[in-house]
Amino acid sequence: MEIVIVLLVVVGFVLCRHLIDKWCQRRDIEAATQPPPSTSSHRKEISKTFTSSTTHQWEYDVFLSFRGEDTRNGFTGHLYKALCDKEINTFMDDKLRRGEQISNELLKAIKSSMISVVVLSENYASSKWCLDELVWILECRKNFGQLVLPVFYGINPSEVRKQEGKFGVELANHEKNLKDNIDKVQVWRAALNEVSNLSGDHYNNGCLESKFIQGLIERISSTTLNRTQLFVAKYPIGVDSRATKIEELLNIELNDIRMVAIHGPGGIGKTTIAKAVYNKIVDGFEGSSFLENVKGRSRTNDDIIQLQEILLSKLLGDGNLKAENISRGITVIMERLRHKRVLLVLDDVDEQKQIENLLGKCDWFAPGSRILITTRDKHVLTTLEQDTLIYEVDEMGPYEACELFSLYAFQTNEPKEAYLQLTRQIINYANGLPLALKIIGSDLRRKSLTQWESALKKYKKAPNMEIIKILKISYEELDQSEKDIFLDIAFFFNGKKKDYVVNILEACHLFPNYGIPKLIDKCLITIDRCGYLSMHNLLQQMGEVIVQQESPQALGKRTRLRDYADAFTVLTGNMV
Repeated sequence: MEIVIVLLVVVGFVLCRHLIDKWCQRRDIEAATQPPPSTSSHRKEISKTFTSSTTHQWEYDVFLSFRGEDTRNGFTGHLYKALCDKEINTFMDDKLRRGEQISNELLKAIKSSMISVVVLSENYASSKWCLDELVWILECRKNFGQLVLPVFYGINPSEVRKQEGKFGVELANHEKNLKDNIDKVQVWRAALNEVSNLSGDHYNNGCLESKFIQGLIERISSTTLNRTQLFVAKYPIGVDSRATKIEELLNIELNDIRMVAIHGPGGIGKTTIAKAVYNKIVDGFEGSSFLENVKGRSRTNDDIIQLQEILLSKLLGDGNLKAENISRGITVIMERLRHKRVLLVLDDVDEQKQIENLLGKCDWFAPGSRILITTRDKHVLTTLEQDTLIYEVDEMGPYEACELFSLYAFQTNEPKEAYLQLTRQIINYANGLPLALKIIGSDLRRKSLTQWESALKKYKKAPNMEIIKILKISYEELDQSEKDIFLDIAFFFNGKKKDYVVNILEACHLFPNYGIPKLIDKCLITIDRCGYLSMHNLLQQMGEVIVQQESPQALGKRTRLRDYADAFTVLTGNMV
């Protein structure tokens, strides 16, 4: 008798769920068929999206600062030729045209150079011109993100730092000659102290000059290559507006150490947005590194060590730095980067340990440094000692979605008239997920209306597996009870009150008060202000695919049934 009652309850539940789903589907289709605007103002906004990402443009790769009498016809001249031979666009003061005010021209050249190489030679401090030039170079480092590479030519870096030897003598002479402007000398002293603490290269007579210059060229080449803009996306619809919001959180004008996380489900565009942010602000830092797919590249200890060495190489321009083991790598990163104002992007992080292996406690970088993390799992951020600001990536609105899909499907900003109705249905099906819009749009490009109609029916019955593969990554990271909770919500409880669902799942010993927050952190479900659970319709489809794969042929061997006809077949078959 009890078995019969249970069967009747299940059948009733399935029937109710079937009717609700039909009503929701009809409601969504009606909402989606509201025509998207195609006004000229909207087209202008789309055009703005493509062109509004701004980056600082460098006129020169390298500016050479040096004491002419010391090194113009020797070391600096050889360095300049080697840079030009490597097609590295370099400014040297003999480029100035006669009759121009050299000071204004130099200020402009320094400001528009990506890197300043400061050759600190024995008599450098004797030149007031060189010292003023150095002060401006360091201002450009602070305000425009110029990289400054000091070369200690024939002198010990400590002489510059402590202002001893010839440097001490020359600065004392300046103080005597500038008694009425002693503050100017103090500014020079501060500049020399600052440049001496930067990561640089020391040349002495025991070195082979050509070999030393070659090493410097390699470092400069690596740096200029690292500062090359990243490719963001073929059609970056909606990217710039989201990148701007993240820039506001990073607030690079403040001289603190700040960490921002971009959080969202797979396929929402986290990496794309991070690349756009990186491109827009990278020139404001001494060093930068965008480490993509950290999760996939941290599977073994050797993988982690390789990531550490890549990080050091990109930030310091030195490919010879090695990390013997993970612990040593952390120490080297700390020692070499604590005085550098850097921009670091760790893309696709899913464990706190991955952050620690690369950034330690995230508190040893120089003030002004910025760290950007992309993750599907918010829990990764909760145990970090450094406070983290979180940007939740929102799904695309209908206008953005229509624009992105149309560009992939038609290579125009708007859908063709004959395809308009089907386009709206597909946009409704993709529900604001850029990955789905891109894949489906590319799949349907240049196909007939009949093929579109057939494809749409197929997507609703059997979703594109390329999309499911990306979405499934977060599911696979769950433990068994959390997977069960996800599948139960996908099949039975999507749109139900949280408290109601918790009571049922508690009775099934699935620990929902622990598991449901885990699903939220991983962007697999959401809870609205009224306490209702929901999930993206493609995630719900993914749940159905997972259960179907339990037993592709035998319905009765599946753990869950959502379709009324399937449930009826299994239940009546078991009763015969």
